[in-house]
This record gives sequence, C-alpha cells and structure tokens, in this order.
Amino acid sequence: MTTRDKILNETLTLFSENGFDGTSVEQIAEKGGIKAPSLYNHFKGKEDILNALIDTAEARYEESFGSEKHFGKLPHSRDEFIAIAMKKVEFTVFDPIIGKIRKFLVREQFRSERFAEITTRHQIGGVQKMYAKIIEDMMNEGLFKQDDPSLLAMELTSPVVVMIAKADRQTQYRQKVMQDIEKHLRHFCAVYMMG
Repeated sequence: MTTRDKILNETLTLFSENGFDGTSVEQIAEKGGIKAPSLYNHFKGKEDILNALIDTAEARYEESFGSEKHFGKLPHSRDEFIAIAMKKVEFTVFDPIIGKIRKFLVREQFRSERFAEITTRHQIGGVQKMYAKIIEDMMNEGLFKQDDPSLLAMELTSPVVVMIAKADRQTQYRQKVMQDIEKHLRHFCAVYMMG
C-alpha cells in the first residue's frame, strides 16, 4: 500500500468517526504515518483528500453497484432479479469503504449541499432511477406487470434504504436486515412480476 493510499484509508476512518471539521490535518498525517508537512507532498490539503475519497468511492460504487446507465445484465426471472438485487445490497451493507463513506455522508449531509446531493443520489434518486430502468426494461420483456416504473422503483427501494440505515446504526442486526430485505424483494416480485 502506498503512502497516498494509507492516507486515504486512514482519513476515511477519521472522517466517518469525527466528520470533516472534526478531523485535523495533524490527525490525518499521524494516522498516515507521516509528519503533517509531508502530507502536502501527496495532497493539497484536507479538501483535496476528501475529493479523492469521494471520487474513489463513486468509481467503486459505479463498478460494483451500478447506475441507471450501467446496471449490468438485465434479469430474466424472479430468482435472477432477487439474486442481483441482493448482491447489490450485500455490497452496500458489507463493503467497508462504502459503509464508511455512507456514514460520513449521512453525518455531513446537513453541512454541505455537495454532500446532501451525493447522499440523495446514492440513497434515493440514483438507486430509484436505476431500478426504474431495470423494471421498465423487464416490463418490455413481459416480466413485470405494466405500471409506472418510477413508482415501482420507489416502492422497491425505499424500504431497503431504511433497512440499510438500521444495519448501519445497529450492526448486530445486519444479518436480520439482509433477511428482511430479501423477504421484501420476494414480496415485491410476487405482487408485480408476471407468473
């Protein structure tokens, strides 16, 4: 691991625990195993580190979770839809980097319009748009009943977001939350999918 990577990893932990304003450059340098002036050999400052963390998390999320434009293979059955959705949820709940970024963003969303926008995109807007597109495409293939894909996506994702927040707050319930999410997905599919 490079010094830059170590700084990013340690800073993410500090930001998720203390927030942006509650983390000093000195703390970052110390956790990164360097002196504070040496930090500037790797980053322009704390804001530059934050931007690098956000960019890294965004790329990681796009690659492993997806988006409206990049959601991977279209499911062709109920079981495949549930398996793909659960894989996305599992990534969201258990990936340590995404978990720390989410904790940081939830904490900081009221401090910064930028953080509020990112939080909304990942917890509401972007997820709903992605599932609206998936559901619409599956409707066109006769797999979902004809309905408003945006409303169905909201109905699908909103409870999942709430349950993920519970898993973040009370990590001892993560496995139960995963079971509840799968139960919700199965119910959703029983109501809206054909066959």
